[in-house]
This record gives sequence, structure tokens and C-alpha cells, in this order.
Amino acid sequence: MEQGENTMHAPKELYCIGTGPGDPELLTLKAVRLLKNADRIAVVGRDPQKSLAYRIAVQAVPELAEKELTGLDLPMIRDREILEKKRREAADVLASLADGAARAAVLTLGDPSIYCSISYLQPYLAARGVILHYVSGVPSFCAAAAAWRAPLALEDEELRILPGLYEKELPEFNGTYVLMKSGRNYRELRESLEGGDRELYLAENCGLPGEKLVCPPEELPEEAGYLSVLMARKRGGLSG
Repeated sequence: MEQGENTMHAPKELYCIGTGPGDPELLTLKAVRLLKNADRIAVVGRDPQKSLAYRIAVQAVPELAEKELTGLDLPMIRDREILEKKRREAADVLASLADGAARAAVLTLGDPSIYCSISYLQPYLAARGVILHYVSGVPSFCAAAAAWRAPLALEDEELRILPGLYEKELPEFNGTYVLMKSGRNYRELRESLEGGDRELYLAENCGLPGEKLVCPPEELPEEAGYLSVLMARKRGGLSG
């Protein structure tokens, strides 16, 4: 057992707070209350104040500017050995923040239960005696659907949410695709979906400055940024 991995201590508590996709008005009342009351706050990124999650949250909770902030180095890489090392180090930092009577929180974009870097730390935190509470945030694909004024699913339709970052070829499916963070593979995904029986919707930087929304009958652009949500839905099921 590595240093710091001891389950004998009394549990500590840490709140992972979803900031939503970008619009500070989409933070929940619970998220705002917990952030106002938190003593210590962690944010993914070496410079916490440059983090997008922080920049969203501070607009809704100006008091954050006066609070103690700690950065977490959790790079987006696929090297499992380095990832595990970084996750253990981040768990040590969070366990330290949650020590004693401190009210500790960590910020994340969107919702903490959907492709969230902090979720991977849960077993490491549990080994350090930390209970991780999730505080729901609005997922980017729900905010995008609202911006498109389009339902994601109706009646018996299915909804499949995929990490666009890792997908290039889509399995056959009779419902609606939602591809999150699809910028890296956007061209391949677009080409595989165009010309079929689905209408394609694109949201870039939903809820943020520079938001770009594309929906039928518009044509999708050639390129899309990292924070892009692509939706593909059977034709005839939506009305704008």
C-alpha cells in the first residue's frame, strides 16, 4: 500500500461540482451554495484561474476570487503509466484539501458523472479515506439541444452518447447519436454521417463566447473545435 492509502482514518468529504457547459446561469442553486461555503477549492489545470471551469463558476459566485485555489495536473494523455501517477498525485492533493474540518470542493465542466477527469480519482480518494460527492451540472449535449430548440429523444427513441474524441466509425444504430468533444475526429465523423438518413446538428463552445450553432437546413462546416457536440438524428423527428 502506497503512502497516503489508508482506509483506517475517519472519512473526509469532497464535493465535485459541475459548472455546466459555459453559461454561468446554468449552475445549480446547490452548486452556488456549496461554492460560497467552501474553504478550499481545486481546479483541473496548473493555473486554476485560467481553467474554463473556474472562469465559468466565478461569474456566478464572485466570492471565488477571494478563496484558496489549488491546481490539479491531470493531462489529457493516453499513457496509462503516467496517467496513474498523475491521478495518485491529484488524489493526494485533494485528500490534503479535505483534511480536518475544511469544506473542500473541486470544479469540473458539465456534469461530474459524464466523461469527467475527477471521476477517475474516486477509487484513489476512497483509499485515502475521502468520500467524493457529485453535484450535478447541465451536460453540454443538453445545453446544445436547448440551444437548437430540439429534443434529443421522443417516445420509444433511443439515445446513444459517445466520446467523439475516440470514435471514427459509428456502429449501426436506430436512434440518435450524440458525439461529445468531437473536434479531433470531426471530419471523419461528419463524412460517415453525411448522405445518410440522419439530420446533423453541431454546437461549438455551447454557452461560451464564440458559440456556434448549426442545424438543418444549414450545412456543417469543414472543421470544428475541440469543444464540439455533434448530434445525428433520424430525419422527420424534429421541428425548429
